[in-house]
Amino acid sequence: MKSFNIYIILIAAMLLIVGCKPVGKGIDNPKPAVYYWRTSLYFDSTERQFLSDHKIEKMYVRYFDVVVDSKKQLRPNATITFKDSVPQGIEVIPTIFIVNECCKHNIDTIAQLLVDRVLQMDETHDIKGVKELQIDCDWTASTQNAYFAFLEKVRRLLQEKGMTLSATIRLHQLSLPAPPVDYGVLMMYNTGDLKNSKQRNPILDKRDVEPYLKYLAGYSLPLCAAYPNFGWQLLYTGDKFRDILYSEDLNDSTLYHKVAENKYFVISSIDLPNYLSSNATFTYLNAGDTVMVVKPEASTIVQVHDALSHERPGINDQVIIYSLNNSSINNYSPIDYEKIYRP
Repeated sequence: MKSFNIYIILIAAMLLIVGCKPVGKGIDNPKPAVYYWRTSLYFDSTERQFLSDHKIEKMYVRYFDVVVDSKKQLRPNATITFKDSVPQGIEVIPTIFIVNECCKHNIDTIAQLLVDRVLQMDETHDIKGVKELQIDCDWTASTQNAYFAFLEKVRRLLQEKGMTLSATIRLHQLSLPAPPVDYGVLMMYNTGDLKNSKQRNPILDKRDVEPYLKYLAGYSLPLCAAYPNFGWQLLYTGDKFRDILYSEDLNDSTLYHKVAENKYFVISSIDLPNYLSSNATFTYLNAGDTVMVVKPEASTIVQVHDALSHERPGINDQVIIYSLNNSSINNYSPIDYEKIYRP
């Protein structure tokens, strides 16, 4: 009888240890959300319908990038222009993309300038009720200290205004210390290697996500998740990656020849303007190059969504779709979006 009691105590102790395993939580005030990542803010009927159909209540709007110029100075780039107003009832979260290289150039010195610029843009464009700022940066272990010092300054400045700070979190950053922000957005896209034409889908593949799932439960920041609805047109010369094309008409038989479901040969050389650059640059297509069209299947996104929920209940209480764009919205059906949005 005594040995039986000891056995019961041991079992209870083991259960207590398992029960004490840290489990991260979702964010406060979760709402269905989208990223807006264009340099000009306006909405067509398809985009407005999407916002209405899926009851979107938050919009993370990229205001500008921070880059290193030719003189090794940090400066804003590709600032958004406001040609429209965000529909009533949708909270705007200004979002700033910072090139990782900036973290090697005294980035903490621009904290005040950055916050002031965001607040000025809010005032100029009559964007009311802004309660949060988000920073997006693909920081690494080597730039972590500088980036975190910058975030701490930004967060203090925002707290003086009664505002909070969030940051994007990439999968490889889950194994590193959490940044000093109020919550993180786990980016569930660009998870693979687009440089190799023979690799699996570089936007999202569950096999690329699985090695990182073990970090989710114990990650100290509150987290929500962002999922892709976009595709890429990837240009290769042989097996060497060259560029991402911008909404090319691959049905133009004078330039492209379809050789497989998602594969096209370039049959005529041409210079294409690079619309994603703030400078007048071109991408040169050579006859014989290959264009691969990739996008995740909706079923893949749902599988990854469910895998994250299994490891960290609450992470999908708020889902952000990247991004609100007419050219991407129709990649999936309204039913698919609801499966992603609703836990």
